[in-house]
Amino acid sequence: MDRTFAALADPTRRALVAQLIDRSLPVSELARPFAMSLQAVIKHLDVLADAGLITRKKTGRIVACTLAAEPMQHAAAWIDQHQRAWSDRLDRFETYLAHVKQKDDA
Repeated sequence: MDRTFAALADPTRRALVAQLIDRSLPVSELARPFAMSLQAVIKHLDVLADAGLITRKKTGRIVACTLAAEPMQHAAAWIDQHQRAWSDRLDRFETYLAHVKQKDDA
């Protein structure tokens, strides 16, 4: 999961992942919106592939990338678990503050 979060820490890589949400795309098409060289985009794709976030398939001379769901699902589950824990803590804190305010008002 460390590799997942490290890969997604970069805004360019997040934008690449966003392009792949609903479909598989060739590397050249993925690179089109970015003001950087194709080699720079490929390096970003290498990081995403090393983290298991994308897979690549070569058909002839075209390399297409596809989003791999499993690492994102693990990250989302981890975030969800921590979000629920913090939400519970904040709810208890809110209850405590209401109790303290009630005591002060009395």
